[in-house]
Order: sequence, then structure tokens, then C-alpha cells
Amino acid sequence: MSVFQSLFGVFHPVTPSIRMPSELPSPALLTASASATSPEPCPASGPGRIDVASLPIRLRPLTMDDEDEWNNVRWCNRDWLAPWDSGDPMHGSPLTFAMWIQRQRQSEAAGTGALFAIVRNMSIVGQISLGAISYGAMRTGVVGYWVDQRQAGHGYAPLAVAMLADWAFYDPSGPRLHRLEIALLPENARSRRVVEKLGAHCEGVRTGYMYINGRWRDHETYSLLAEDAEGEGFVARLLRRNSDVSTRPNAI
Repeated sequence: MSVFQSLFGVFHPVTPSIRMPSELPSPALLTASASATSPEPCPASGPGRIDVASLPIRLRPLTMDDEDEWNNVRWCNRDWLAPWDSGDPMHGSPLTFAMWIQRQRQSEAAGTGALFAIVRNMSIVGQISLGAISYGAMRTGVVGYWVDQRQAGHGYAPLAVAMLADWAFYDPSGPRLHRLEIALLPENARSRRVVEKLGAHCEGVRTGYMYINGRWRDHETYSLLAEDAEGEGFVARLLRRNSDVSTRPNAI
């Protein structure tokens, strides 16, 4: 292979479509086995602990059938999520829910993104996305997430990220990436606790990284790498690292 062919593969990689699973099931049944393999529990990686007994969540793709429920959850959380919502610096026309879902299906077909509802007891309690996927020599993607304020404090966010990571890194039907990036505003302490619990790598601050509330904001950047939990998986690692947990009011 020539240098030019190698460079072409980096900048013009093949982008396979993403085969979305019908759902990523809850790891609730993994709790017992994870605890059994950790007779001496490890401390959590950040401030706050996860109540593994209260994590019966799953991830599934959002569809048009979710329009009313999703809109209701977002409306109830409009003030809770407003400080962190990204915007369009070009001030384009807003998308309807149908247009948004159509774009998600197009992103899946193009292999550039995936979107899941975080579901507990058949109800939407949040959302997690994998976007800006790059293949070739990079194999990376950007993770975004939010959790309903009424459901905050139960560890749903770090668990959802761990479930997404296991699918994106290791599942034969997933995109088989090498790196996931999570960017957060410096004042977003709750989101920082999520990456701390996951044991993510802090990569520093990116200047003017994302357009938030009418201006370009600096973001702290964190990453998860496939080799971080190879052979164990991020869900199992999260449960092991937090096997001595108790419910805390400030957990995510």
C-alpha cells in the first residue's frame, strides 16, 4: 500500500451503515455476578456512588411512536436542560420531531450516528446519542446524554454511557470504534461526576468547542478507549468499581 493510499483511507474511510439493535437490555442481572467476582469492592472513581440495585434500564432507538412522550419529557425538563443545550450558530429553521427522526435514520444509514432513548419501566427517562462518527484510522465518536430531572440521582447516566460503550466498542453488530469522546461545560458538575464514575481520561479544555446558548463555549474533553475495559466491558467495570454503593442525593 502506498502512502497516498494510506492517507486516502484516513480521510476517505469506508462508512458502513449502523445496524441498530432493537434494544440494549438492562444489566440488572449482571449485578450479582459482578459482585461475586469482586469480594473486595473497589471505591468509586468520583464523588458519589451508584445504587446498582436501582438500575433496571435499557436503551432502544427512538421512533415516531415516541413523539408525544419524548416531547412531554423534554417540556418538563426545559429549564433543567436549557443551560447545556447546544444550538445552531447558523440559526436555521427548527426541526419537527418527524424531521429529526428522519435525520437520525439517515445518520444510521450513513454510519455517522446513533440515538437511543434511556428507558426505565417502559418509560423514557433520558436520551443518549453517538454522533460525529469517524472510521478509517481514527474510529471515534462523540457521546451526548441527558436524564429527566425527576429521575436524576440513580446512576442512569453513567450506566447508559457504559452500555453504549460496550455496544460501540465490542458488539459485532456495532460500529466497532476505538475512542468515545464526552465534552462538557466546566460548570456542569453533574456531568463531570458521570465521566469520573466511568474512569474516563481527562484530555483538557477545547477552546470555543460548541455553540451553547448563543455563544461558543469552551468544553472539558474526556475519552473512553476500547482497551480501557477490554475483556471485561464498561458495564461490568462500572458495577465492579461501584459494588459498595449506596443511594446518594447528588448521584447522577
